[in-house]
Amino acid sequence: MFDHLKALWRGIVPDAAADPPRHFFTPHEIAALHLAAPGGAAALDDQTWQDLLLESYEEKLAQGVSIFGRQVLHRRLRAGLDDGECAALKERLRTLVDDPARRAALHGWLRTLRHADTEVAGLLFGDAAPPAPSWARWLWTLPLALLLSVAALITLPLGWLATAAVLAPLMMLQVRYHRRIEAWAGVLRSLHALLRTCGTLGQQQDPLLAPFAAARDAAGRLHRRLAHSLLIRMTPGGKAYADWFAAANVGFHYRTRGLVDAERAFLRELYVACANLEADVALARHLGESGHWCWAERAPARALVLEQGVHPLMERPGALSLALDGRGAFVSGQNASGKSTFLRMVGLNLVAARAFGFCYAAQARLPALPVRASMQNEDSLLGGESLYMAELRRARELLEAAGDPPGICLIDEVFRGTNHLESVSAACAVLEQLSGRDLVLVSSHNLVLAPLLRERLDPYCIDTSSGRPVLAPGVLRNPNGIALLATQGFGARIEGRAAEVAHWLSSHLMEPAAPAPVRDAA
Repeated sequence: MFDHLKALWRGIVPDAAADPPRHFFTPHEIAALHLAAPGGAAALDDQTWQDLLLESYEEKLAQGVSIFGRQVLHRRLRAGLDDGECAALKERLRTLVDDPARRAALHGWLRTLRHADTEVAGLLFGDAAPPAPSWARWLWTLPLALLLSVAALITLPLGWLATAAVLAPLMMLQVRYHRRIEAWAGVLRSLHALLRTCGTLGQQQDPLLAPFAAARDAAGRLHRRLAHSLLIRMTPGGKAYADWFAAANVGFHYRTRGLVDAERAFLRELYVACANLEADVALARHLGESGHWCWAERAPARALVLEQGVHPLMERPGALSLALDGRGAFVSGQNASGKSTFLRMVGLNLVAARAFGFCYAAQARLPALPVRASMQNEDSLLGGESLYMAELRRARELLEAAGDPPGICLIDEVFRGTNHLESVSAACAVLEQLSGRDLVLVSSHNLVLAPLLRERLDPYCIDTSSGRPVLAPGVLRNPNGIALLATQGFGARIEGRAAEVAHWLSSHLMEPAAPAPVRDAA
């Protein structure tokens, strides 16, 4: 009997001592909190999210985190925090980073959240669910009518017709509502995990958890009200009989849905408190395991200092330093020197500093501006969009967003989808106007762009001659594209002719007489 009751209790609440399963959530489900309350113009757009590989970075941060904490991490990354929120987060993180024992205890108390297998942010923060249909209040008449029909079946020759007439709508309800009820059961499991976690946290003697102590009793009452009746849970097979012959699951669905809707404000408070705490603990654990990071200081717009910055997704990253003040950067370098990785490193650190207040560097002063990237434009066979058209579309998006609010643009190999002459011409015109409104960092193999854009962008070169990358002022003087022909066995004839043509082109293009810069581009 005790084991039966224990199993019933676990049916409502997962065992806190049990190892939480790993649930899979789609990117759309992880983004549900952000989608319900987007960050406006300051939020990262989808292409920037993909170009900077932020989904992989989010995975790294979210190890051992429930859907609740992961949704908060995602929202912070996408929308960023204002100065006050960021300062408060840094103080909380400092406390947790300096106290590993407290951090581990909080992680253990939050483990029940990881039993949640359905996201509920869309339900709690999105539009309210439609009200229950008017007929739902009359569901209690169906089991009564079934009992009367059974009596008629015994006493009347054609009583079976009455029984069939009552069973038909009962069966139809089960067929029609099966998927909806199953989906709602997942929502309730997640809400029970949230309420149970609130109760666990409210029992702890930790000043950080004082808000949970105040909400513990109310959470416990709501937890019980969202459960099936004790009679149904204790009767073997009782729930199945009640569902099929009394539409108990349909009535329970609408009753609990109405209760959740009535308690949405309270559930939102619990969600925010638990999810933010779990996200903070996850970030503190991540920093405790990371060997190269610093607190980021705020810098004014169009200023940027990043000393010995690294990319946290690389196993053996090469640290690079960059300092900009009012002017952007044109980055050149040999093939495979790490230009794209450098732009991603800068972009990820800018996003992390804006979202969390720290970044992966020895020292950093970074502006809290939205980041916009154009790095992975590709042909779209299904969409009927060529590479150049994709690049043009993205360039137009960057220009339309520029200055509203001011941001930082990271552009890799601009306009590579057309011929060299038109690529340089279009890139020069777009980058001139874009850099008049935003801070622009662009990498390109079209070295002729450097002198054309010298009024707006300072030239930098990634030098790997010493065996480690170094970012130095200037433009690449020794490209290795032709030299790489030899490594792939093209032969001396092709290599020689390529070098001859390259020398001729260089003499005409490397030091052009630049057209007058556009002064009113802003």
